Amino acid sequence: MPDSQTYDAIRALPCWSGALEIAPLQGGITNRNYRVTDQSRQAYVVRIGRDIPEHGVMRFNELAAARAAHAAGISPEVIHAGNGMLVSRFIDGRTLTPEAVRRAEELPRVVAIVRRCHREVPRHLEGPALIFWVFQVIRNYLNLLQVRHANPYAVALAELAARNERLERAVGPVTIVFGHNDLLAANLIDDGRRLWLIDWDYAGFNTPLFDLANLASNNELPSELETQLLQHYFGEPPGRELRRSFLAMQCASLLRETLWGAVSRLTSTIAFDYGAYAADYLRRFEQCWQRFEADHG
Repeated sequence: MPDSQTYDAIRALPCWSGALEIAPLQGGITNRNYRVTDQSRQAYVVRIGRDIPEHGVMRFNELAAARAAHAAGISPEVIHAGNGMLVSRFIDGRTLTPEAVRRAEELPRVVAIVRRCHREVPRHLEGPALIFWVFQVIRNYLNLLQVRHANPYAVALAELAARNERLERAVGPVTIVFGHNDLLAANLIDDGRRLWLIDWDYAGFNTPLFDLANLASNNELPSELETQLLQHYFGEPPGRELRRSFLAMQCASLLRETLWGAVSRLTSTIAFDYGAYAADYLRRFEQCWQRFEADHG
């Protein structure tokens, strides 16, 4: 959709007061995002995106999760939703970076909001909800890539599928919470007083290990911070079995991110270098896999 049509569609939404100032927000790699200020000088974010079946993104689920997360006090209020647009209040603050997440003093704050997501969001969730099981997500991506020939992973798909099955077995039995499932640093905002967690595209019931592994792998936590992460979350030093399951889930998180990039490279219309993104995560997955192999034999 050309920008003029996009801006007209934003202006036509019924939630504004008076004239608007509209500006694109940089950094979105799943949706297109705009900051809107209306005559009341209130600022909002407009996220534009339809269902993305290849990624399991369903907007009814995103909306329900975003509303529940606001009710739980961890995400901004949703003002309007419909016709592929979701409008929420703009949080004026500092978007975290991987370097910030890796600071020992920042990690407890991040773990605290993740724990609140897991425990409090489902109390406010209304209607049906999805489950995010990373190993099934990976299987779906591998199936999609199997029928596409213009991808760099075709010869490796069978090997990646075998590794995925092995990782799933290694995780073992799990408990279920409500997960965010996309813990990039950019989805955490510090307004100077507290943290906010945003962007609920992939939200769904899951094991807490995935969010913890996703947080660690996306932000490249060193081993000592991985230990602190688990201790902050579970309230005690992690035992060997937990560490082994966590390492397997880190591998799965990195593999999922690799394949997300490979599929997005073939399907997305957003101007972003998904190929480079996938290549970077593949490198990190291979490094994590070597650790897994050394640990699991």
